[in-house]
Amino acid sequence: MKPFVVAFAFLCLGSLRQAVAVELPLPAASTVNPRAPYQIPSSSWGGFYLGLNGGGGVGSSQWTSGGIGSNVFNTAGAVIGGTLGYNLPISDVVVGLEGDLDWSTFDGSAGGCAFNTAGAVASCETKNNWLSTARARAGYALDRLLIFVTGGAAFGGIQVGLNPPAMFDTGTHVGWAASAGVEYALSPSLSAKAEYLFVDFTNASCTTIANCGTADAVTVVLTQNLLRGGFNYKFSW
Repeated sequence: MKPFVVAFAFLCLGSLRQAVAVELPLPAASTVNPRAPYQIPSSSWGGFYLGLNGGGGVGSSQWTSGGIGSNVFNTAGAVIGGTLGYNLPISDVVVGLEGDLDWSTFDGSAGGCAFNTAGAVASCETKNNWLSTARARAGYALDRLLIFVTGGAAFGGIQVGLNPPAMFDTGTHVGWAASAGVEYALSPSLSAKAEYLFVDFTNASCTTIANCGTADAVTVVLTQNLLRGGFNYKFSW
């Protein structure tokens, strides 16, 4: 009799488990792919940002005087500084304004300069000690990647003169700048960028006879081709 009772109990327990399994619904399958990459909507590019930039490149300078002629020579150097800007997303298009201020080591000279009328061996030299730009920016957002172009004004501390005696006419000059580049969002707040920047100063001059070697007005042109990289931090407000 006892084995019969035990067998009957196991049979009832099995029937109960089957009934519970039928009554309880199966858990819904998750629709979230745990391996899906994080998507950044284009609106995440909007807002104020502050950044650091640095790089370098090459350029050229030309000294011109109606009474003497021209000297053209190469320049080269590096820049490093800070960036401030604002982006406004319009669907996948991102427009904005960007300004920067960089310390610059751009320098170049031409030996045997034609402007040295005093007869001593000297070079025409052009320096750019600092560089700043204020540019409009427009780009297209592809998730984390922003492809952009910019254009606007450039400002620079330019020094021109003969070396020796290494005495220079110094002034702040205005030109223009344009760039193209890419920016990649490392997170919703932090991004890395790379750009090519062209800068053109066409209105520099050297007017001091002791510094320029001539009483005639000397027009100085300075162009720069820069490759810059940097990081931007976007504020949430």
